Amino acid sequence: MPTYHKPEAKTIQELKDIAHKLRIDSINATQASKSGHPTSCASIAEIMSVLFFNTMRYKLSAPRDPSSDRFILSKGHAAPILYAAWAEAGLFPVKDLMNLRKIDSDLEGHPTPRLNFIDVGTGSLGQGVAVACGMAYVGKNIDKADYRTYVLVGDGESAEGSIWESLHFAGYYKLNNLCVIFDVNRLGQSEATSLQHQMEVYRKRLDAFGFNAIVVDGHDVEELCKAFFEAASTTDRPTAIIAKTFKGKHFPNIEDLENWHGKPLGDAAAEVVAHLEKMIRNPGPIALAPPSPQKENAPKVSIKDVELATPPAYQKGEQIATRLAYGTALAKIAMNNDRVIALDGDTKNSTYSDKLRKAFPERFIECFIAEQNLVGVAIGAACRDRTVAFVSTFATFFTRAFDQIRMGAISQTNVNFVGSHCGVSIGEDGPSQMGLEDIAMFRAIPGSTVFYPADAVSTERAVEMAANTPGVCFIRTSRPNTAVIYENNEKFEIGKCKVVKQNANDSVLLIGAGITLYEALKAAEELEKSGIHCRVIDPFTVKPLDKEGIIQHGTQCGGRVVVVEDHYKQGGLGEAVLSALAEQRNFVVKHLGVDKLPRSGPPTVLVDMFGISARSVAAAVQDIIKM
Repeated sequence: MPTYHKPEAKTIQELKDIAHKLRIDSINATQASKSGHPTSCASIAEIMSVLFFNTMRYKLSAPRDPSSDRFILSKGHAAPILYAAWAEAGLFPVKDLMNLRKIDSDLEGHPTPRLNFIDVGTGSLGQGVAVACGMAYVGKNIDKADYRTYVLVGDGESAEGSIWESLHFAGYYKLNNLCVIFDVNRLGQSEATSLQHQMEVYRKRLDAFGFNAIVVDGHDVEELCKAFFEAASTTDRPTAIIAKTFKGKHFPNIEDLENWHGKPLGDAAAEVVAHLEKMIRNPGPIALAPPSPQKENAPKVSIKDVELATPPAYQKGEQIATRLAYGTALAKIAMNNDRVIALDGDTKNSTYSDKLRKAFPERFIECFIAEQNLVGVAIGAACRDRTVAFVSTFATFFTRAFDQIRMGAISQTNVNFVGSHCGVSIGEDGPSQMGLEDIAMFRAIPGSTVFYPADAVSTERAVEMAANTPGVCFIRTSRPNTAVIYENNEKFEIGKCKVVKQNANDSVLLIGAGITLYEALKAAEELEKSGIHCRVIDPFTVKPLDKEGIIQHGTQCGGRVVVVEDHYKQGGLGEAVLSALAEQRNFVVKHLGVDKLPRSGPPTVLVDMFGISARSVAAAVQDIIKM
């Protein structure tokens, strides 16, 4: 290990002074906004001072420079001191901190990437370590660059199980370029944390997870300097710096007291600021400059214009599961662009993401059965436009990571999610494995795109489009084989439906997606024998839905529409169609979907039992014609 050289006394004093200036900035900002968390800021003042003015290497001129170190404030409610650190470093005027939480300011109550120095949104606690793991994994294994990743975690949020999923991931992959800092300030929001200041318990836990665990006095800048040096010098594992701190440190009559969480200091502010100002030895401008990156060795990358290396190559009528076509397409775009990566939660041989793993093992990240961490790692991996990330598991298992997904949207992430094994059509595995809420969940995400391809050709094109579409994308794939119905050169567009069967005499419009598209086609063919003609459309994307196309074709079919979906009725395709037609006159819609808890059984039996088979569609058509 390299030899540690203690900083000069002048530097130590400057770091102490900066910590107090950051405290004062946090107090003033929260006073101006009449809200915020000054005591939570005070407990990490020395940590932020040492990080930003002695440890981290970054460019003020380019906060998201690819070779710069990364910092994630997992305890996002301490945002004022993060903003203060960047302001005191010189990124923007300190006076701008007075705009904290104002409606026309990007200095929001919790950090978001509206700010050019924030990579991800934080504040929903328990997620920062996963994001940091994604950044560190890419830095070590894909970028192969020198930048390090630091994440600051509150002791209260360490009660979240997602934190420990991520710590396991970091230890397993020996992410020696990752440093997790625990701010153990003893107090939560409403009472003391469960472990309070039991520092040895924290140390043993972090040691057991494969970390170089270092306990320090979190208010001693010299101890912090030495600990961060040791972290950077540790080459065989990640480091956890466990800092014993006090909430409201150096706030007279407030330090380490309950009932100050999330409150500006009010009438006590002036006295506290005056006390802090007396503690500053050098009140003038900050003399220390932030350390710059030693090497600019993060490679330049391009994640634009990702294409399939070869076009789809199927025979019409060929039976291919869309989940299998997903794997094929994933390997194809990875062949075209070396920044395409796949992440999975130990379902790769079911989602077929293992096709990328077999072709490019270095670009596959196995996250095991820990879906919250899986999603967070993907968000971190995609940060700063370093990768095109595809995350796959059974569709239903994304529900346990919904908070991470919604925070991904707040983080402006471009992660692509692929959920297989959707609906009752998966069969005998039963309801615990059936994705029946996934469309509703992803439709609710702001700016999301929801693909629901029906055959292998459209699935390959959905993967290609998702790779190039900003925001959260979700591709819903099915377990059963479905027939190829599109030509290999068929053109697809986001928000444009496909008419797969039509006749000038059509009197009912049928809308199905995935396996129910085929049930609609079967019903249409059967009804045609009795002189009832139905038009059938494939929406391709449920969000955005082709509203104009549905209105146009629905009108041509006399305003009679039947929607059938392998999803709960709430929030899926049917409600998307109903929303599209809400302001239209002279329409009547029959909505077939799963309306009660399903059970195990053969796929065809379940599809019929829960009223989404061709038989049910035909009956709905007969009913709607009589209306």
